[in-house]
Amino acid sequence: MSDNDDLPTEELPDVQMGDAEDILLDVIDLITKAPNVPLSSTPRIDRQEVIALLEDAIACMPQEVREARFMLKEKENFLNRSQREADEIIEAARTQAERMVQRTEVVRASEARARQIIDEAEATARRLKSETEDFLDRRLASVEILIDRLTKTIKHGRDRLSITGVQQANQQMTEDAPDMSGEFFDQEADRTRDLD
Repeated sequence: MSDNDDLPTEELPDVQMGDAEDILLDVIDLITKAPNVPLSSTPRIDRQEVIALLEDAIACMPQEVREARFMLKEKENFLNRSQREADEIIEAARTQAERMVQRTEVVRASEARARQIIDEAEATARRLKSETEDFLDRRLASVEILIDRLTKTIKHGRDRLSITGVQQANQQMTEDAPDMSGEFFDQEADRTRDLD
């Protein structure tokens, strides 16, 4: 058995929060305004009226206590729900901040990697350009030496041709010329020879 089993089971119509408090305040007011017993300082109180008011207050209290407990539970649920929502908002903000930091770090890392790749590409391009220029310079020097040798060979050949050509022309002229060794030039004899 609980303590509430001793309470009157009579239902009060439409009990509102604070009704028990109002009834208790009425009892206090009744006691303070009660007239004193003649020749005494003891107040004269209607016992039945006070008991009835106290019984009404007791009857209202379980309903009010239930409502108060319900309100406390609702308050606790509301506070727990609010705390969960606040925790979720904080966690979402923390997650978003971490993502933003990661994105920023990814961007920084990407930019650093891109700069590194560009620097490597530029260094490779400079190296390849230098190697190509050296290669072409060596090739052109080889071609220049070859052309110089060919030029000398051609000049030597032309010189030989011109010396040989002059000698051959002289020899040809010598062969084509009449042999006049030992003969005197006789114009008359040449004419007769031409007529024959």
